[in-house]
Amino acid sequence: MLTRHLLKQASTCRHFLLNSKTSSPLLTKSLLFSSSSSSSPESQSPTTTFVDDKVTDQYPSSTSISIDRSDLYNPPDHSHEPTSESELVKHLKGIIKFRGGPISVAEYMEEVLTNPKFGFYISRDVFGTEGDFITSPEVSQMFGEMVGVWAMCLWEQMGRPKQVNLVELGPGRGTLMADLLRGASKFKSFTESLRVHLVECSPTLQKLQHHNLKCLDEDDNGDGVEKRTISTLAGTLVSWHALLEQVPSGLPSIIIAHEFYDALPVHQFQRASRGWCEKMVDVSEDSMFRFVLSPQPTPATLYLMKRCKWAAPEEIEKLSHIEVCPKAMDLTHAIADRISCDGGGALIIDYGLNGVVSDSLQAIRKHKFINILDNPGSADLSAYVDFASIRHTAEEVSANISVHGPITQSQFLGALGINFRVESLLQNCTDEQADSLRTGYWRLVGEGEAPFWEGPDEQVPIGMGTRYLAMAIVNTKQGVPVPFQ
Repeated sequence: MLTRHLLKQASTCRHFLLNSKTSSPLLTKSLLFSSSSSSSPESQSPTTTFVDDKVTDQYPSSTSISIDRSDLYNPPDHSHEPTSESELVKHLKGIIKFRGGPISVAEYMEEVLTNPKFGFYISRDVFGTEGDFITSPEVSQMFGEMVGVWAMCLWEQMGRPKQVNLVELGPGRGTLMADLLRGASKFKSFTESLRVHLVECSPTLQKLQHHNLKCLDEDDNGDGVEKRTISTLAGTLVSWHALLEQVPSGLPSIIIAHEFYDALPVHQFQRASRGWCEKMVDVSEDSMFRFVLSPQPTPATLYLMKRCKWAAPEEIEKLSHIEVCPKAMDLTHAIADRISCDGGGALIIDYGLNGVVSDSLQAIRKHKFINILDNPGSADLSAYVDFASIRHTAEEVSANISVHGPITQSQFLGALGINFRVESLLQNCTDEQADSLRTGYWRLVGEGEAPFWEGPDEQVPIGMGTRYLAMAIVNTKQGVPVPFQ
């Protein structure tokens, strides 16, 4: 009964799958992974023709830095407890003091997350139940397996190239890639073509990825040839890079960006009496971080103007806040350019909107929301992904690029066969594994609280099937990717 009830929640996905005209032999085979595997333990939206020239003209011409709090909306209350300042706090205050004025929210966010010495992601494992948040790959092995099905289908549409770069941006613990390779390991022609490239800036997470992919490093023969690292999960070569630009070009690429865009730094703008002003981070007289508004245009204003041109005037008129993410635009441009030249495609899965994003920046510490200015470096910072901006950016790169979606994560996973996969796994597992599978399945495809939950209220599984969206960017030569037809 419980299985039937769970599967009913994704009946739309099942219907789509069974009636899809785009299934391939590889897709069908991929849905038949061995059933002996168990689950892994382990305010929205802006373009007024924006800032017409009037907004710029209203700013003072002086280049000196001044502070304006007159139009600041709801300055946040702090919840600092008396503690000694961390090295990151001292570093941030040092930057502000050296500049002689505030820094952008984007710069604050970037320092908090990826500062080489003190950044939140750099020196710790922040994922899973013991970390600060849980991602879909940590919820269930089925997520990585379904992404693997998508990658194999795209590889088939590409004509089964003999060599292909499989790139993951921000791979976390490596759980998604490990489940992908493990699930695809029986399809030798696919795995033998793969050159896995993990784009990761954290040495701590690189070590975890190396371990979870069960990598072996070849012995150094002293012949000057660079040592190779091989994942024993599928016999594939694995390399690490700090930036996407460091991944070798020339081969078709399959790029996966799962919960990567949401951590890219955003600039926040607020509508004030004199027009759109950028929100900045400053230090108050009592040595606390606070928000202020820029009294004049900032470099990020150019990105705001570009974003507003992509939106309808009525979409902008109702907003008092707008977020723009220049790094997301630049990254999308780089991805689309690579795909246009070399072939392949990219899959982006994240929480966000298919439109202009308003005030969405949030901080999460130990699975709870906190003030983003409190004890920087102790919590994850993330913002909603602007999928419409990704689409416009990619489509401007080349006529060889097509963008598909977004569709909900529930639709995406359902169309790729997660319903059949959970049924298969439930036939050959322990009671404890079955409970884990049902909970993980609900979190991936469900919406809201799980109706079957009988445990403590504070632990009820929350479905993210409709909160997360999936989008694909592909070379037009490959046609429309599964399951976006």
